[in-house]
Amino acid sequence: MSAVTVHDVEADARIPLRGHLRHTGALIRRNLLWIRKDPESMADALLMPVIFTLLFVFVFGGSIGQALGGGQDRYVQYVIPGMIAMMSMTLSQGVGTGFSQDFNSGVMDRFRSLPIGRGSVLFAKISVELLRMLFATAVLMIVAVAVGFEITNWPGLFATVALSTAFASSIMWVFLTLGVILKNAQSVQAMGFLVLFPLQFGSSIFAPTTSMPGWLQAFTDYNPLSTLADAARGLMIGGPVAHDLWVTLGWSVAITAVMAPYAIHKFRTKN
Repeated sequence: MSAVTVHDVEADARIPLRGHLRHTGALIRRNLLWIRKDPESMADALLMPVIFTLLFVFVFGGSIGQALGGGQDRYVQYVIPGMIAMMSMTLSQGVGTGFSQDFNSGVMDRFRSLPIGRGSVLFAKISVELLRMLFATAVLMIVAVAVGFEITNWPGLFATVALSTAFASSIMWVFLTLGVILKNAQSVQAMGFLVLFPLQFGSSIFAPTTSMPGWLQAFTDYNPLSTLADAARGLMIGGPVAHDLWVTLGWSVAITAVMAPYAIHKFRTKN
């Protein structure tokens, strides 16, 4: 371990929990002020739920809805809970690209020269991205109601949002790690696409998995986005919940337990 790393670890150890919380709060405020100065950074959180909802409901809703035993209205009830799951994964990528941009602009060098907890920088970034995700989820539900989605179980909706938030926070540690170890935001975005694309479309988010070939169904059984989407449907419109809920929580805890310490370590030791 380098002298710089030893110094950083010792500095973190000397900062009490209250200090870490104060640093995290200050950095959250800094990130929110940055969004205020650059409102275009919220474009993806605003437009993505609108575009994806309209695209899948009106382009695929009729045909997939018939396969579900109904029509477009049936598909709306099916796809909206899945899209809440999709938001948790898609917007998580932004934490990695933003972190990489901060490194390349020199902001992170400034942060690491200050007597603040290194983990506070990462926790603040995740907190703000979770707020962006909640904003996107609110936009999604407004559009969903406009195209015919019926909210019949408000506690189930809030439970779905909480579950998606827990899963999103775990995935953000993965993208934070990519933001630290990859050289630029373009690389993070490209790697994120390679991860997101098969996980999203090889899942039950947009269509049932029963018509998929056997090898793909085997993949969807272990895909956390499938269990998150299925748990969301059970919570919001009724159906089995327990198995998918616990599997999703298990994925969230396991990913966080592995990636959070690794991300903080890579952040401390990055030259």
